[in-house]
Amino acid sequence: MDFSYSPKVQDLQRRVSAFMDEQVYPAEAAFEEEMDHHRAAGNAFQVSQTLEALKRKARAAGLWNLFLPESKYGAGLTNLEYAPLAEIMGRSPIGSEPFNCSAPDTGNMETLVRYATPQQQERWLEPLLAGEIRSGFAMTEPAVASSDATNIEARIERDGDDYIVNGRKWWTSGGNDPRCKVLIFMGKTDASNADRHRQQSMILVPMDTPGVKVLRHLPVFGYDNAPEGHAEIDFENVRVPAANMLLGEGRGFEIAQGRLGPGRIHHCMRTIGRAERALERMCRRALERTAFGRKLSDQGVTRERIAQSRILIDQARWLVLHAAWKMDRVGNKAAKQEIAMIKVAAPAMALQVIDWAMQLHGGGSVCEDFGLARAYASTRTLRFADGPDEVHRNAIAKLELARYPAA
Repeated sequence: MDFSYSPKVQDLQRRVSAFMDEQVYPAEAAFEEEMDHHRAAGNAFQVSQTLEALKRKARAAGLWNLFLPESKYGAGLTNLEYAPLAEIMGRSPIGSEPFNCSAPDTGNMETLVRYATPQQQERWLEPLLAGEIRSGFAMTEPAVASSDATNIEARIERDGDDYIVNGRKWWTSGGNDPRCKVLIFMGKTDASNADRHRQQSMILVPMDTPGVKVLRHLPVFGYDNAPEGHAEIDFENVRVPAANMLLGEGRGFEIAQGRLGPGRIHHCMRTIGRAERALERMCRRALERTAFGRKLSDQGVTRERIAQSRILIDQARWLVLHAAWKMDRVGNKAAKQEIAMIKVAAPAMALQVIDWAMQLHGGGSVCEDFGLARAYASTRTLRFADGPDEVHRNAIAKLELARYPAA
């Protein structure tokens, strides 16, 4: 396997890095000021003009929809080629959206590319690709342990030319955003099917459909993640056309497998960038600060943590690149063990690196002066998002045990 980057990818790395340096990093403070102004006015969930301006600039620069592999859309990059670009974007909390490469839209767009009808693509995929709207993924439910998706209780019931949708979802990322116009909703169309993995379906639910009610936004360690947020949403007798069904009844798990594989690895790619920036801050701080008569960089514990951070980050990066390489060669399903492995390894790695960076920054690290508190909070959620660690470890172990004949 060859993980060297082609001239095309090296050029994109330079261009994305330059855009981050010249446009994104300088806009971080302006974005936070804008959000604080909206919060003070009583509603943080408003369109960010800072982000919209960055999106126009990135699109004009040809740095747009870089994430879509095996598609007539996007830049035509493979997962392996996209990985180093997602890492660069992940260095900033606002780094992905300017390039139209933010979750959950990336996963939803991949879903629509793979599984939607031409009519569904025209209605929803095209405006998402253009960055005109945003979307959400409504899967997790507060009433059941959603790490086992067969527990999902939401219902999608046929009624003539329509389906009636009922259920309550939460942690629907982007659901508070006024630009969120459509949700991919997972629920049961055949709760009595003997095959538990054929009970579920996915259907497109426009946000403005009567019966869709956003109950509240869910903060993450106190952060509202505006303007997208994470929503708890109630669906009460929501009537949508039967033509909104994705792929067909009973194929929800099939779609989820195709959607969550790329989504998981994208999270891991961005997480590596987040850890790299934390290490960069750690090194700069160590070189600037003095304690007990010596630079922090001259103290053994600091050097130990810097060295170990470099080891951990590079280990995770190579694991991500291997998973991306395998996805490109044999498909997401055949690479499911590698995807599960990196989904466990990358957040754990980043949490350790960020924690060491916080320790070096002292008390200031738990406020927002250095961006480390937010980085830690958002990284910690990844141990739940797209499946908790325990589920992935169980899958890894089952696949490993399957290599050996029964005793």
